[in-house]
Amino acid sequence: MFKFLVRLFIKKAEQVDDKKVREQYSVLCGGVGICCNILLFLTKFIVGILTGSVAVFTDAFNNLSDSASSVITILSAKLSNRNPDKEHPFGHGRMEYIASLIVSFLIMLVGFELLKNSAEKILHPNDVNLSFGLVLILLCTIVVKLWMYAYNKYTAKKIQSTVAAATARDSLNDSIATTATIAAAIIGQFVPYPIDGIMGVLVSLFIIYGGFSLSKDTIGILLGTPAKPETVKKISETLLQAPGILGCHDLVIHDYGPGRIMASVHAEVSDKASIVKIHEVIDALENKILNEMGIHIVIHMDPITTDCEITTAIRKFVDDFLKKYDSCLSFHDLRMTDGENAINIIFDLVLPCEYPTEKRKDVVEKLKNALKAMDKRYNVVINLDTAYIS
Repeated sequence: MFKFLVRLFIKKAEQVDDKKVREQYSVLCGGVGICCNILLFLTKFIVGILTGSVAVFTDAFNNLSDSASSVITILSAKLSNRNPDKEHPFGHGRMEYIASLIVSFLIMLVGFELLKNSAEKILHPNDVNLSFGLVLILLCTIVVKLWMYAYNKYTAKKIQSTVAAATARDSLNDSIATTATIAAAIIGQFVPYPIDGIMGVLVSLFIIYGGFSLSKDTIGILLGTPAKPETVKKISETLLQAPGILGCHDLVIHDYGPGRIMASVHAEVSDKASIVKIHEVIDALENKILNEMGIHIVIHMDPITTDCEITTAIRKFVDDFLKKYDSCLSFHDLRMTDGENAINIIFDLVLPCEYPTEKRKDVVEKLKNALKAMDKRYNVVINLDTAYIS
C-alpha cells in the first residue's frame, strides 16, 4: 500500500540521494501518519467513552501525540532541506535530529500525564464494559499501527531517516500497548483488582521508556557517535586501492545531518613519491568518495620512510607487540632521528576513548622498555592518540 503511495506521489522515488526526493518521502510519511493517528485517536476515544477504560483513553491520547509528531516530521523535512547560509555554512541537516528529540520529549510528556490519570484510576476504579465489537475495533487499530510500523521502517531504511526510525519504533510500541489494554479489559472481568488502572500505569511507563530511549539515541547523534563500521571499511578500502597509498589513519567523520557528512583522514605515502602525482591521486580519491558515498572528505598526505631496513624492522616490532598486548591498539607516523649518543623513535599510539588510565600507562611503559632492550641508545617518544571510529 505504502509503495503504491510512493509511486503515486514521489517522482524518481529511487533517487534517494536527491534531497528533494528525500524530503518527499518524509512529507509522505508525515501526512499518512497524521491521517492514521487522528483516525486511531477518534476511534479509541469513542471506545474509551463507551467502555470507561482509562487504559483505552491512555492509548488514545498517545495516538494524538503521535499525530503531532507527524507534523514535526514534515516541518523537520522542510527545514533540514534549506540551503546553507551565513550562520549555518554546513546546512540545516541536524534539524531532523532536533525534531527527533522534540518528538521524544512529547512522548514522555504524554506518558507522564497519563501515568497520573492511571494512578488515580487505581485509587478510584470503575467497571470497564468491553464488548466483542469494541475488541474487534481495537484489534483493527493494532493492525493499522503495525502497518505504520512497517512503512516507517521501510522509509527509515530507504532514506536513512532518524525521524522515520523513531516513528517506526513508536508505532510498534503503540501496537503492544493496545494489546495490553485489551488484555486488561478481559482480565478485569474475572478479578476483583483494578487491572485497568494497573495496565494503564504499565502502558504509561512503556510510553515514557520509549520516549526516553528515543531521546537518548538522538542526543547521542547530536553529541557525536563513531562512524558506522561499514563506512569506515569502505573509505579505507577505497584509499588503499589507490596507487601510491600505503596506509591510512586518523579518520574522523562529522555528521551534519543526512547527506551532509564531512570527514578527514591521513593517507600514508612514500617519502620518495612525487608530490604532484600523489596530489593528483588524492584529488581523485576525494572526488570518488564524494560521488560514491556522498561524503565530503579532506585527505592529508603523510610521508613515511619505506627504504630504511631499521625503520621497517622497528615498525614490525611495534606492530607485533601491540597485537600481542591488545588487538584494539594501533600506531602510525613512526619515524627515527639519529643523534650522536641517542636515536629518537617517535610515533603515535592510538587508543580507544574508553581505554583505562592504568592500562595506558602500562602499555606505554612496556613498549618503551621493549624497544630500549633492542638498543640502549633508543629514546622512545610515544604520543597518545584517540580513535574516533569503532
